[in-house]
Amino acid sequence: MRTGVIAKKLGMTRLFKDDGTHVPVTVLHLDEVRVVAAKTVETDGYSAVQLGIGKAKPKNVSKGLKGHFAKAKVEPALKLVEFRVADDAVLEAGAAISADHFSIGQFVDVAGVTKGKGFAGGMKRWNFSGLEASHGVSVSHRSLGSTGNRQDPGKTFKNKKMAGHLGQERVTTLNLQIAAVDAERNLVLVRGAVPGSKGTYVLLRDAIKKARPADAAYPAALKG
Repeated sequence: MRTGVIAKKLGMTRLFKDDGTHVPVTVLHLDEVRVVAAKTVETDGYSAVQLGIGKAKPKNVSKGLKGHFAKAKVEPALKLVEFRVADDAVLEAGAAISADHFSIGQFVDVAGVTKGKGFAGGMKRWNFSGLEASHGVSVSHRSLGSTGNRQDPGKTFKNKKMAGHLGQERVTTLNLQIAAVDAERNLVLVRGAVPGSKGTYVLLRDAIKKARPADAAYPAALKG
């Protein structure tokens, strides 16, 4: 198991194939993704790699984090994320990961925070069908209907699907395919949509339900 990467979602576009058909893709930017710290079984009890993305202004970095970045001899990052890896896939601090870490056609899992929709009704939040359009129904066409029970047990159970807050939760989309890779501009184009709005960060790693390609760089594709 090798490390994943953290990327910034730039938005969606499309790629045209040779036969004229187009493929919708999401553009992810690996902006200065570097290894900030490495965790090993001997020192920490488990194997992991801590990655940072982007460059933060020194005035926005706490003293503790400044020391943390100084120890790794890397510039302060905007966001830190840790990935569990195999014992032989631990990377050295300061190593920069390239977009070539993923190959075209490879399947990946993408995790992100979905768009917040605020308070939503049952039809929008849970895809309820609503009540009748006629037959005596008045004003309540989009209501939930009954949420309770009879005299026994005489209550509404926890976790009942009702109106409430929609979105703004972590979601992982499985088995998305890499459509294109631009190593020069540190871009990875993933087929289809990924969770989150433009400008947010997502976690990109090898699919857990699909085999890793034989030509994939192990333990990682690093910049020279």
